[in-house]
Amino acid sequence: MTAVLRAQGLGKRYKQRWALSDCTLEVPAGRVVGLVGPNGAGKSTLLNLAAGMLTPSEGTIEVCGGRPASGAAQLGKVGFVAQDTPVYAGLSIEDHFRLGARLNPGWDDRLARDRIRRLGLDPAQRAGRLSGGQRAQLALTLGIAKCPELLILDEPVAALDPLARSRFLDDLTEAVAELELSVVLSSHLVSDLERCCDHLIVLVDSRVQLAGDIEELLTSRDHVGNLEELVLTTMEGSR
Repeated sequence: MTAVLRAQGLGKRYKQRWALSDCTLEVPAGRVVGLVGPNGAGKSTLLNLAAGMLTPSEGTIEVCGGRPASGAAQLGKVGFVAQDTPVYAGLSIEDHFRLGARLNPGWDDRLARDRIRRLGLDPAQRAGRLSGGQRAQLALTLGIAKCPELLILDEPVAALDPLARSRFLDDLTEAVAELELSVVLSSHLVSDLERCCDHLIVLVDSRVQLAGDIEELLTSRDHVGNLEELVLTTMEGSR
């Protein structure tokens, strides 16, 4: 089994508070991983460590066979869309594509433009004038067109209305099927995870409480009928 993410005893501390503690994981490549847990559980911390935005206080993490952000080649293997789906308000969609092409050696310009055309967006339009759902789609497009081995999405649909959220997740599912991406997606909404994920990680109080393929986890729990029940049972049992 090839792992797209490996963590061993991983921890991140801010002064006296541990945001993530004793995290040991092995996530198989080719999966769409749902990362779930209550506020403050350590989800964003884990994703920022995987993207190389943070450095560990203890333990190790390996992503796509290397240390996160250890060089240009390693940076090219990981796409990251942060929680606020950041784009540059003063730049047009076209400007974002030019910037993406300059910064990413593996940039697929045709893929980016095809996605924007299917979404009905004007490349000349400035990002600051897009709706929340459109900005999220632009951020997803930039992450996908980078052609990473692993795409990390930190609560990308948290601020979207139900229709925009549904379209975003449908587009993500389509991109995963077409490009054979590995994805780690954090969300508070278990219904979102049910739509597109086949692997689950549950974090509670900065520690991993459950991890594995969803189908196997559900099969192994005799009294658990669905994913939401599995997540709630795990979170309640860890208190």
